[in-house]
Amino acid sequence: MLSYRVISFDKAPKLQDLETPAPRSGEVRIRTAAAAVNFSDLLLLKGRYQDTPPLPFTPGMELAGTIEACGPDVSQEMKNKRVAVYSGQGGFAEQAIAPANRCLILPDNLSFTDAAGLQVAWGTSHIALTQRARLQPGETLVVLGASGGVGLSAVTLGKILGARVIAVARGETKLEAARNAGADITIDSETDDIRDAVIAAGRADVVYDAVGGAQAEAAFRACNPGARFLLIGFASGDLPTFKPNHTLVKNIDLIGVNWSAYWKFAPQKVRESGAQILQWAAERKISANVNHHFTLKDTDKALTLLKERKSTGKIVITPQPTEV
Repeated sequence: MLSYRVISFDKAPKLQDLETPAPRSGEVRIRTAAAAVNFSDLLLLKGRYQDTPPLPFTPGMELAGTIEACGPDVSQEMKNKRVAVYSGQGGFAEQAIAPANRCLILPDNLSFTDAAGLQVAWGTSHIALTQRARLQPGETLVVLGASGGVGLSAVTLGKILGARVIAVARGETKLEAARNAGADITIDSETDDIRDAVIAAGRADVVYDAVGGAQAEAAFRACNPGARFLLIGFASGDLPTFKPNHTLVKNIDLIGVNWSAYWKFAPQKVRESGAQILQWAAERKISANVNHHFTLKDTDKALTLLKERKSTGKIVITPQPTEV
């Protein structure tokens, strides 16, 4: 099977032809139909992600496909099921090994491409906004990095939950994507003063920060008393600096969100969240926002598009394009 392998953190990954792996206890083997690209995959390539596996490995944290083999203690009834799964690695290959207990059965009318692009982005936003921030109808939600897969999901989910959504992104093309996802107000991070623009719009009750750096600091200074600031990621490459006394005086909560960790300490919650998301997608209430498609041989190009922040929505690799 073809697999995009990381051999060294100092050298570029390469496609390799490997033997078909056999699932072990608690595992299944999936014929990969689609795998989504995430910012965390870029960190994996450099060994900077908190859950980086030992070398060599295949990146690709979330995928969808058909189960073709089950481990010795896994029910054979799972064989041939169409599933989505957060495997943590292995998605950028024709076949992948994944934990059986993380597999979510797909609704019949949901495509592999959409299913692959839903889990991390929508799962993160759903857990962040409903369980961590407890976003309420009528509150103002500010989404930084609102044009990416995670950001667009936060914009749409914010509207579903009844919030007024302010989307921050760079350039008119990305702002238009945020408006199409439901944003009430848009702010151009290239030309607008984020702090002043958010204050003019009534300040923030919840900030969804997938960017970090100066944008996060500007949004923090535009928070209402009692606001909740969600730390989702740091796509800018810079960690934000918050003054603790400002956090204290304004009663602002700084809330970390590590969606993948829920599989370890609250797996039932993330399974329930995932099932809800897949059902919403099947009912066309939400979209995976997949706007970029690449073959396995073009994985380098897919990762470069994300690294250069030129994507809008999700990027998906299709090792088995005929099945999508």
